[in-house]
Amino acid sequence: MASIGLGAPAAQAQTRPAAVLPNPPSDEQSYKKEFVYGVNFNTQAGLIGGVTVRSARMLDERLFRFWSIEGVLLKNKKEEQVTTVVGGVFTPFKANYPFSLRTSFGFQRILFRKAADAGVQVNGLLSAGPSIGLLMPYYITYDRTAPTTGVISPSTDEIVNEQYDPAIHTDQRAILDRAPLFSGIGGTQVVPGFHLRGGLGFEYGRYRDAVTGVEVGFLMEAYAKRMVIFKTTDATDDEQLNRKFFPSVYLTLYFGQRS
Repeated sequence: MASIGLGAPAAQAQTRPAAVLPNPPSDEQSYKKEFVYGVNFNTQAGLIGGVTVRSARMLDERLFRFWSIEGVLLKNKKEEQVTTVVGGVFTPFKANYPFSLRTSFGFQRILFRKAADAGVQVNGLLSAGPSIGLLMPYYITYDRTAPTTGVISPSTDEIVNEQYDPAIHTDQRAILDRAPLFSGIGGTQVVPGFHLRGGLGFEYGRYRDAVTGVEVGFLMEAYAKRMVIFKTTDATDDEQLNRKFFPSVYLTLYFGQRS
């Protein structure tokens, strides 16, 4: 009987469950915020579309909420520069430089997570928000005496920088050059709009606290009225050349940090 009593505590000790220790935080859960900036390329712009910044906050281990600000220069595909008689350049019928400032709010979900120190992570993004269209007047350098005299005189006092209007500047020989970019900034018009964006991000950074990648996707942008980029002497042509809707495919190279 005594031997049985002595063995009972030992048996109980063997069957007692071991203490459960909390799991250490994984590498995926060790950051809460992300901030990136990048350069945008899109089918509605020239060589470089614009720049963007984005700030994201983690909601769970795979879902982020973010806001972003983006500024891009739009371009009409029919734009074509010509050389003037004095070696300058200008774009016939161009009335304004069109810019778009976009504020987006959306969500980013991790679709495929990369390994801790290698591989590629794939993110899905969806966002929307207001667009502010800016139409800054396109200025040219114009010789006002040339249409009447037929002579280009760089020394005359009648050479001025003013907004290009094909109804007024009918003699293209008197157009000497395009004026500096911000010559007409005081006459900038604001056109409200809205945009919707969906894309995929491919992140290939090797370090947890550094972000490097590329984002590709589709953006649809619409404005309350036509963005007047071109102006002709025919109102029907103006309606065909200038649009309210700007669909585009884009690519953004981005870099940033997590914390």
